[in-house]
Formats: sequence, structure tokens, C-alpha cells
Amino acid sequence: MSSYADVGIDLDTARRTTGTIGEIVARSRSRGVLADVGAFGGMFRLAAAGAFRDPVLVASTDGIGTKVKVAATLGRYDGLGADIVNHCVNDIAVQGARPLFFLDYLALHHADPEVVTALVASVAAACAAVDCALLGGETAEMPDVYAPGEFDVAGFAVGVVERDEIGANGEPEVGDLLLGFPSAGLHTNGYSLVRRALPSADWAVFDPALGMSLGESLLIPHRAYLREISALRSVGARAFAHITGGGLPENVARALPPALAAEIDTTTWEPLPIFRRIQGAGAIPTSEMFRVFNMGIGFVAIVPASRLKEAQEVAPEAIVIGALAPRGEGEAVRLRGIDG
Repeated sequence: MSSYADVGIDLDTARRTTGTIGEIVARSRSRGVLADVGAFGGMFRLAAAGAFRDPVLVASTDGIGTKVKVAATLGRYDGLGADIVNHCVNDIAVQGARPLFFLDYLALHHADPEVVTALVASVAAACAAVDCALLGGETAEMPDVYAPGEFDVAGFAVGVVERDEIGANGEPEVGDLLLGFPSAGLHTNGYSLVRRALPSADWAVFDPALGMSLGESLLIPHRAYLREISALRSVGARAFAHITGGGLPENVARALPPALAAEIDTTTWEPLPIFRRIQGAGAIPTSEMFRVFNMGIGFVAIVPASRLKEAQEVAPEAIVIGALAPRGEGEAVRLRGIDG
């Protein structure tokens, strides 16, 4: 007689792993969590997050794409939790929400207990860092879908914002400034192109220009901008853009009213060395680099020019990278200083 173990899925090991995961998840519990790991659905008591007049829930779901293939090749999983948590939390934070809880989804060829534990521990740590409860999740072992050694990570975050706080600082206007904030690296976008440009045989090699191996640079976790967003809202920031897939052109455009355009001076910052390495190795045009990667700017805030000093006081990393102008018949985002 065939068993589940015969097709590659060991239920006894899975049960033991679940017990370990429960202990890890408990570290990120908050007062709002009502159900322990193992319940059919996570339960969160909204009132425990504070008193609200008219609360609006904001949700975002995403994955971290083929960055997981770099992690699988190098056997490095400790930063992937920050990748998925911070990606989702940034997406809801730019809409004014503070995170309440997060759920993850891990799919693997084989649920190796050490790998699963490392992944869940990294998610729990990232949740705790942004005061977000890891409410639950799912681990799926699918040997017929994923090749040996392969896996995927996805998740979603839910946050809350008062309805009357949405857009409370007004819509962006002509003359508002664009403040850019450094990314930590590639974050979670562009890895399909990266893997084509940079052979995996080079990932373990130390690169003096990077100060680390190429693989270590590629696995630097996605940065969280929750603190900066909260601080900038308090000094009049009107809108925000999280720079993910599509780079500056597509993501800044999402934050603009139809009549306005963002004019960005790309000479106001120096892209991280990893981007030069990718571009050179892949012979990629600069315009394409800016369409695919964040190019060193992971987050953009739109702030009235009159509030610039206050904005830089509460968020010292901010650099002015451009301003808003009438759109006319042009593109929503105009990148200046790009050759090729």
C-alpha cells in the first residue's frame, strides 16, 4: 500500500515542524491575537489596536519573486522574512496604514525542518520589528510542482487607518518636492534579469567594489520605511511611492493626480555599486535599468516645498530628487540625466 511518505511527504516530520513554528510565531504575538497557530483561521481583535472612530482596513499581498532562487542556490534563508514582510508593510504604509497582522505562505519541494524553521523565524523577526503580529500561515509541500531544492515565499499584511486621515494633508500640487530614500539593495525586484546577467558561478566570489560576495549583495533584505512614512505624514507629506516592480517611472506615477508630472533628476544620487555591476555584465541600457530596478531609491515622498526643512529633520536620509510640474501631454514621470 502506498503512503504519503512514499510520494515524498512525511506527515510526522511536518507535525513536529509545526510545533516548532508555533513557538516561533508566539514571539510576534500582540494583544489583538486571539487564536494560536493551528487554528483554521487567524483571529485578531481590532479594538486591541486602539480606539477608532471610523477604521479602514488596508491589505496588500505579494511574493518575493525569483530572489528565492538565489537564496536556494546559496542556502541562505535568514533575510527572506524581511523581504516579504517589509514589501507588504511598505505597500500599506504608503496609504497611511499601520500594520496589524501578517500571514505567510511557504511552498516547497520538500519541507526540510531546518529550512522551514529558518524561513518562519525570519518572518516572525521581521514582523516583530514593525510591531506586526504574525497571525498564522501555511506551509505546503508539493514535490510534483517544485523541483528539488526549490521553494516560494508569499504573504499578506493587513493594517488600519482612520478614514478621515486618508489624504488629510491634501493632494500633491505643482511645486511639491520629491524626497528620495535609499534602498538597501535590489530589494525584491528584477531578479529574473539579474540571474541572466550574473551567472550563479560568480555569486560566492568576493567583490571588493561591493565589500562582500555578489550573492550576499543580492540577498540584502528589503528595507522597511514604516518609521519614515509615519514621521513624514506628521509634517505634511501628501503622498508616497514604494519603489518596487516598474521602478521609479511606474511607482511614482501611481501617487500622482492625472494633471501632474514628476520631474526626477537622476544625478542627485549615486546608484549602489550592485546596479553598476548588473548593468555592465548584462549590457543593459540605463533606461531599462530604471524601468526594472529601484536604482538605489526605495521610497519616495511628496512634500510641500515649504515643509522641506521639517521633513529633513524628522527623516534625515531624505534627499530632494525632483519636483512636481504640470503634466500636459508628457509622461507622468520624467527622468532627467539618463543617457541610453
